[in-house]
Amino acid sequence: MPPSFLSISYSGEKGPIFWLALRTSILTVLTLGFYRFWAKTRLRRYYWSAIRPGGAPLEYVGDPLEKLLGFLVAVVFMAFYIGIVNLILMYFSFALFNANYAAYGLSFLGLTPIIFFAQYRARRYILARTRWRGIRFGLEPGAWGYCWRAIIHWIVAICTLGLLWPLTTLWLEKYRVSRTYYGDQRFVQGGSKGLLFGAMKHVYYAVGLSAVASVMLALYENPSWLLMYLLTLPWLVYGLAYWRAESFKRMSETKELGDIRFTAAPRPWRIIGIYALGGLMLNIVMSGLFMIVFMLIALVGGTADLENIDVDVMEGAFTALLPAIVLVYFLLIVVTRAMTQAWITLPLAQHFAEVTKIVNTQNIAQIVQRDRDEFAEAEGFAEALDVGAAI
Repeated sequence: MPPSFLSISYSGEKGPIFWLALRTSILTVLTLGFYRFWAKTRLRRYYWSAIRPGGAPLEYVGDPLEKLLGFLVAVVFMAFYIGIVNLILMYFSFALFNANYAAYGLSFLGLTPIIFFAQYRARRYILARTRWRGIRFGLEPGAWGYCWRAIIHWIVAICTLGLLWPLTTLWLEKYRVSRTYYGDQRFVQGGSKGLLFGAMKHVYYAVGLSAVASVMLALYENPSWLLMYLLTLPWLVYGLAYWRAESFKRMSETKELGDIRFTAAPRPWRIIGIYALGGLMLNIVMSGLFMIVFMLIALVGGTADLENIDVDVMEGAFTALLPAIVLVYFLLIVVTRAMTQAWITLPLAQHFAEVTKIVNTQNIAQIVQRDRDEFAEAEGFAEALDVGAAI
């Protein structure tokens, strides 16, 4: 008889993902960005295979060539769209305002629907190329429906200064999840309108305390009120971590897949610890690389006395070492990317995977395969706009 619940184990390790991210980043730089599609595919395959619900790993079967061709198709469309739209907006901007600032603002607004469209399409492609126990996931078409809903919800969130962001998050998640399938079974995202407001409470408290401190400082001009900001900043950091953990927990526990349910218990302090340790490691490495560059310039300039450096000598040394500095600059980018994967992205994925369980799984074997979804542009629009196509 199948088990009534499945725990999720995680087999990823920092060392392998660091070297994989480093190698693929270097190849991306050497190929002027063309290898990014293969790099992203290899990283996803590693992450997916490390997540093992009930001991069975997820599979990512995306094709990098499919991504490249989709990107080229999207670039041609975007070049035409942006070119025509920008020309029209620029004409009316100069005709009406005798300036181009209005055209730039309207041009960004004109791209907003494409950004949301790209995010939905990227999610659909990723799900269509993900399998577990040989069964495909899928997402129904609905990119334009998501697009206009996202625009309205974002406007509401912005007009309320972010107070209704929990409602926006839940609405958009319901739209996406209600169109998501595992095999022939459809997911359902439950939860009332107030589901996520409690997850944002510490952010509200921190922002409210900051507002009180600002008002009191303006009324009484007492510098002691500035001390309140020493409390609000760490409280806000905790609030953001609490939001990420608690919103994931609440939305996971209100998701359904037939009879299957989910439980999750992520910890805010664990999230803060991951970011703190990852940030510390990144700062140490970046500081070391910057110090190496500075020392090289000083040595080539004929002096190692860092307290009495001749400015003209330093400028000459900088010019002579420019190729090496450019090399170190790109090295800094690829090392930062690799360390972010190893010290932040992977530990976060591991934490969220290991605290999640799948329950009521007795009938999971009855789920059957779904047809493969084909894509003309894969993640092309998301890649072209650099949105929604991350790991």
